[in-house]
Amino acid sequence: MVLFTGPLYSGKHEAARAYAEATGKPWADLRVCEVQGMPGAPEDLQAAADELAANDIVLYTEVGSGLVPVDEEERQAREAAGRLSILLAERADEVYRVFCGIAKKLK
Repeated sequence: MVLFTGPLYSGKHEAARAYAEATGKPWADLRVCEVQGMPGAPEDLQAAADELAANDIVLYTEVGSGLVPVDEEERQAREAAGRLSILLAERADEVYRVFCGIAKKLK
């Protein structure tokens, strides 16, 4: 699995398509999953990561940008989303962070 992460509207889709083209993999043949927010309950992070990692490409939208919400429930959701991104990165063969349309390989 290849993970593309970055803020909303950062160019993740375009970077993933360029990656597919550069590697000779037809976009239509790839299993691509886009994740915004927390899929499922925070206690199911391992299962969510395993399910998402079964895709060829995962587009994961970063949340928070360093802001800490006042609401406890929202803080827990942000923490869970961050922990899920760590689990996805561990499972990924390659990880790219996309910002301003520029994909930077992290792993």
